[in-house]
Order: sequence, then structure tokens, then C-alpha cells
Amino acid sequence: MNAEKVEIFDTTLRDGEQVPGCKLNTRQKLIIARRLDEMGVDVIEAGFPVSSPGDFQSVSEISKLVKNAAVCGLTRAVKKDIEVAAEALKYAKYPRIHTGIGTSPLHIKHKFNTTENKIIERAIEAISYAKTFVEDVEFYAEDAGRTDNEFLARICEAAIKAGATVLNIPDTTGYCLPEEYGAKIRFLKEHVTGIEKVRLSCHCHNDLGMATANAIAGIRNGARQIECTINGIGERAGNTALEEVVMILRQHPTLNLSTNINPKYLYDTSLMVAREMGMMVQPNKSIVGANAFAHSSGIHQDGVIKHRETYEIINPEDVGVTESAIILTARSGRAALAYRAKKMGYELTKLQLDSVYIEFLSFADARKEVVDTDIHQIMELSKKNNRAFA
Repeated sequence: MNAEKVEIFDTTLRDGEQVPGCKLNTRQKLIIARRLDEMGVDVIEAGFPVSSPGDFQSVSEISKLVKNAAVCGLTRAVKKDIEVAAEALKYAKYPRIHTGIGTSPLHIKHKFNTTENKIIERAIEAISYAKTFVEDVEFYAEDAGRTDNEFLARICEAAIKAGATVLNIPDTTGYCLPEEYGAKIRFLKEHVTGIEKVRLSCHCHNDLGMATANAIAGIRNGARQIECTINGIGERAGNTALEEVVMILRQHPTLNLSTNINPKYLYDTSLMVAREMGMMVQPNKSIVGANAFAHSSGIHQDGVIKHRETYEIINPEDVGVTESAIILTARSGRAALAYRAKKMGYELTKLQLDSVYIEFLSFADARKEVVDTDIHQIMELSKKNNRAFA
């Protein structure tokens, strides 16, 4: 059976850029946008055009550049925002306006000081106005994660009638548990008239470390778009990480869901975004972190050397990493030492390995990691001091 497609909506250049200190100029945004288009992203959220002249210019230039993906501009439910976004997107091959409003009790009371009915009216007005400029209009119900499902269904139904093509159900504060978020998506699938006409989208934040889990719960319950960023960057604790959801779907074929992303671009794109934004990726970050395919425990190293899949569920080459890394430390065993030594041209007998290993442990106890230059020293000392090399 053919896998059903999940669209990847990348918001690295909009939500990702909201990280303090990660501001990009237009040239940098174009570099990243070109790569996102090459790797198979379906929608690129290029910015918030009304927010600044620089953002307007970036969205406009990205619209000219991108050949395959839809280019999206964010707006509030404000006519001026929508007009400016439409102007910035006029060169896009596939333009999308992303407009919406807060729907949770907290937003309605404290942010807008209004009523549920007024919020619905404003949503309808914004969508209807956006439709006069572009055909593809995505509606976001901000803070949907903390919005009552009955009201959320009402506003989603109104959005569909007004012409929305995509409904974004954001867990804006990262509050939901995966089963709660999945149930919310399922509730909308079962209770909103016309839901089959639109695509449901997951936009999850990582405040409690559950952004990726929530996004997967969403698509397992009927959503077919995931809004995410490279390296999971974004407001506060970040967003769903693109590389994580792509590889989860790829590694779990029983879900029968797929994306257009070419995973071989993932590692290099992660490095590109980290470099351009000046925000390093933590070493233990899944899929793209420096330690994602690194092994330092002797037991793990022995297993990986014998058969990679004993401790790796992803082939590193699939995501653009050359090979697994065997890191030599005081916890490494003989198998790892022999493996690294062989890569450097040293073929050791069992007796030689035993003697080299004793020398190696002395080095390893004094260092966090034994590197290639250390191995050369260890080999020279072993040859000098041990009859096994005679």
C-alpha cells in the first residue's frame, strides 16, 4: 500500500528566527531557503512581512527564488498585515497567506478583551480578505492547545466556510500531552463539517520537551502537515524539529506515512542553519548532533563494529553523516582500539593488541578522549617497551 504523504511546512525563517540573537539578513535567508527547496520542503514560511522592511524584502526575494515549495507569509487577523503579505508574495509561484487569531480563553480575555463570537467574526473576515489575494490561505487558531475543543471546532468550521485551505492547530505554549493533542486533532476530524476539504496542520512548541511527540500524535490522528524547524529552533524552548519527524516517519514504515524530504540533506542543512544563525547544536541532539552516531562505551563499540544495527537504528549515511564515530575513552575495549588502529594502518596481532591496550589505558585515564596523534604515541611506546613487537 502506498504511504500517505505528510507535508512539511518549514518555519525556520520565521518562528526559528524569533530566537534571541539569531536574526538573519536577506542574503542568509536566501541561502537557507534555497536549501529547503532543494531538500523537498513543501511550504517555506519565509517571514512576517508587516513586521519590518527587512522581513518584507526577505519574503519578496524568497518568493522570486523558490521553484518548488509554496512560499508563505505570516499575518495577524489584520487587513494591513494581509495586504502587505500579499504584496511580498506577489512573485511566488505558489503563494500562501497564513493568518489567524488567538482562540484560548486566556487569549480571548487577556489579549483581545472580547468574546468567542467576535473572535470567530474576525477570523472569517481575515480569511475572506486573504482569499481576495491568494487561493491558498492557512488559518491558525493560536493557543489551540489550551482551547476548548467545542469552540475550536466551531471556529475551524467557520474558517472552512470562509475559504481556508489549511487549518493550523498550534500547541503554542507546548502544554499538551501527546494523547491530549492527538485527541484534539481526532475531535476536529470527527466533529467539523467540511473537514475533508482542508489539511489539518500541527504546529507544536517544545516548552515541556514534547513538540515532536505531539506532532507525531497529531498526524497519527489525521493531521497531514507538520510545521517544524531545522534543529528544532524557535521561540522559547523551540519547535518540532524537522529532522526528527522526517526520520520518525522513515524509520516507522508501519505508520504508512511519508514526506518529500531527501534525508541526505539533513546533517549538512543542520550545520548550515547553525552556522548562519550562530546557534550551536547540542552534541546529544537526535539525528544531527555531533554525538548522534558516536559510541564511547566498550560494549556499544564492540556491538557496532560487529553489526551496526545492534546500537544504531539509523544508518548515518542516510542523513548525510559519513560514518559512525568510535570515540576512544577509558571505557573503550580492545575491539574499539583495534578498529581505530587498523583505520590508521596498524594491523595488530592478539598479543600486540594486549600490550598496546595496557599502554592505551594509561593514556585514556589521563584524558577525556584518545585522539589519532595519541594512538601514534601509544604505538611507538608499545613497540619500544614490549617484546610482542620484536
